[in-house]
Amino acid sequence: MLIVSVIPLAAELDNMAMVRFTLALGGAVAVPYVISRFVFRDRAISFPWRTGKRWGRLQWGWLIAVLVLGWLILPFYFISSGVYQNWPVVNSPELIARLFVGVGAVGIWDELFFICTVFALLRRHFPDALANVLQMIVFVSFLWELGYRAWGPALTIPFALLQGFIFLRTHSLAYVVTVHLLFDAIVFAVLVHAHNPELLPIFLL
Repeated sequence: MLIVSVIPLAAELDNMAMVRFTLALGGAVAVPYVISRFVFRDRAISFPWRTGKRWGRLQWGWLIAVLVLGWLILPFYFISSGVYQNWPVVNSPELIARLFVGVGAVGIWDELFFICTVFALLRRHFPDALANVLQMIVFVSFLWELGYRAWGPALTIPFALLQGFIFLRTHSLAYVVTVHLLFDAIVFAVLVHAHNPELLPIFLL
């Protein structure tokens, strides 16, 4: 968390901002992992990508539900509250591409850091339910700084708690990352549409 705090977390798309985010966010995952694995010589932090289990109907159904709920809720949140303005204007193919990469990369990092690092370490000291609440507080605080302001916590709090719960049930990083990327795909589309209403006119608002 100290490593993350050394950079401003406002969403920016210029080269230096993307380098800062890469180094700080990457370091916030890499440093605890290295300390855990090579200093304490334990496996407190791991990234269980493959579990050997196929996703069931409930898991596939939740993926569809995430897309539908995101399509219904996110445009109303971003546009009616005006929080889309917390992200840079994307009015060129290059900026749209940078936004796509940035939103996706941060979404993957969220799960590596908040679930596989913060949540994993908290679970060593607290019951799972309390550890999940604590990781949610850190998760939501980060997203607030990133730009999910106004009534954003009404969305990010249940999302963070669900991600922790799903990981406890599935032990699958691949699944929680997939959920997050589907959600972020809608976020990306809404941000592009909000700044350029003629683009991606697929939303009700």
